[in-house]
Formats: sequence, C-alpha cells, structure tokens
Amino acid sequence: MEHQVVIVTGGAAGIGGAITAELVRLGAHIVAVDLNDEAGRKFAEAHPDHVAFLEGDISSEQVAKDAVALAVSTFGKLTGLVNNAHASRQKPLLDHTPEDWALSFDTGFWGTLNFMKAAHPELAKTKGSIVNFGSGAALNGQKNQASYAAAKEAIRGLSRVAANEWAEDGIRVNVVCPLALTEGVAKWKDAHRDQYDEVAAKVPLGRFGDPQKDIAPVVAFLLGDGSQYMTGQTLMADGGGTMLR
Repeated sequence: MEHQVVIVTGGAAGIGGAITAELVRLGAHIVAVDLNDEAGRKFAEAHPDHVAFLEGDISSEQVAKDAVALAVSTFGKLTGLVNNAHASRQKPLLDHTPEDWALSFDTGFWGTLNFMKAAHPELAKTKGSIVNFGSGAALNGQKNQASYAAAKEAIRGLSRVAANEWAEDGIRVNVVCPLALTEGVAKWKDAHRDQYDEVAAKVPLGRFGDPQKDIAPVVAFLLGDGSQYMTGQTLMADGGGTMLR
C-alpha cells in the first residue's frame, strides 16, 4: 500500500490505532485524527515518515478540512478515508438524554459526513476509497445501544447514497461492521456481562476479533485495488455473528 495516503479518524487507539498500525505495516501513509494527544504523538514519533497526527474533535467540520489539508501538504495527496471514531453511552432507550443522542450523532453520523464532504475533492482526483463503520449492534437492535445503533444505521444509509452519487467521480464507499475485543468492549463486558456472554455465544468462530489481525486487514482490502469493483456494500468482520442476506 505504498501509494496510499489515508485519513483514519480515531486513529491513535482501539480499532483505529490497530488500523493505523496495520496500514503503516503495509507501507501506507496515514493522517491519524484523535483526541488522544499522547497516543497520537507516540504513533507519529515511532513512524515519522508514515504517520502525521492531528489532535481534534472529529465532529468539527474544520478538523475534517484540516485533516485533508494535512494529508495533501505532508504526503502530496489523499487516496483513502476511514471513518472509525464514534463515541456513545450505553443505557436503556427511555433513559437516553438529549446529550446522549447528540454525543452519538455528533461523533458518529456528523463526524462521518463532515470527513466525507471534506475529503471528496481530493478523493475524486485519486479515484479513492471511503470505509465507514457500521455495527452489528445496530443491525440486530442490541439493548442499551439506541443512540449508537441509530447513528450507525444512519451512516449505512448515507454510505449507500454516496456510493451511488460518487461512483461517477470514481470514489467507492463501503461499510465494515467489526466485532473486536478493544478497551471499550472490555469496559462494556464489565458493565453488561450478560450481554457480552450472549453476543460471544452467537459468534460461530467462537471469539471476539483481534483489532489488528482480524479487523484492520478487512479495512485494508476495502481501501485497496482488490476491492475495486465493490461499492455500497456492508462487510461483516464479526466471526459470523451476523450473516447478511
């Protein structure tokens, strides 16, 4: 992936950090956007020729524009965008507050839309690829995930429209739904052990995925030439937990 220049939101830790690490291993150049300044700077210092870090709130339109500008000024172009970052709170539907809904949609839906719009002109030049993130929790209506599920399904709808509209620009837009044992999932496991056990028991491959070994390669595939005839698709990287038809 030496020719690739990719923005990864939430790219300093969790699944985003794993994606950054894997893409760098494959030779790509990355602009990692994250609120975690310490983790982001460590990534950039460890890979000064391949990683540029931007600290910022991905719900901000200006941060999205700054990330695109940083990619072009540092690496000369932009070929890919991975909209991974998303913050939310888990609680019953009736307990959700306006602030809970705003957090999920600002960082999830609006963050994804802002980065897609900011990246479009550069991706049109390079016939690039966008990878957005959905969730099996949204597809299956998992309890305590109302704001998260709603935002994730909004992202999938947005992705399908963009796949149709932007195909004439040579831009592909796909969605990946991961199931991985991240720090966030570990906290969810501690808070809702019954739900964790229920989900784990339904995974045919018998385990939660490893972020770098199991999820990041799917993202790399969607960014690369091997998926050049795919757009508007949702790929489940979840051990078979959800089988789309």
